Amino acid sequence: QVQLVESGGGLVQAGGSLRLSCAASGRTFSGYVMAWFRQGPGKEREFVSAINWSDLSTYYADSVKGRFTISRDHTKNTMYLQMNNLKPEDTAVYYCAANPGSIWRTQYYEHWGQGTQVTVSS
Repeated sequence: QVQLVESGGGLVQAGGSLRLSCAASGRTFSGYVMAWFRQGPGKEREFVSAINWSDLSTYYADSVKGRFTISRDHTKNTMYLQMNNLKPEDTAVYYCAANPGSIWRTQYYEHWGQGTQVTVSS
């Protein structure tokens, strides 16, 4: 059974940084795309970033380019999202997701974590 567990969320001041982690288990993730989504108050879930586990191709929403960096550590089966220069508009529940194959531009990922809250104060 694939399991994804997010951690690292919390309260941070505008301009600060956080690093989110997604611990993945249940199988090897070679041949998977893994991604971060977020859902802010009163908003729909939106794509943030994705990474191809095997070839390390990365993708970012325009709203986070230059501020967020996605990465993964194969030896730890863990994906990260380094978030710098955080803004109040980044406040959301952040979700880890995983999908077999190489299609990343979809909301219909096969596996999801429970989410971690990020709150950015002004």
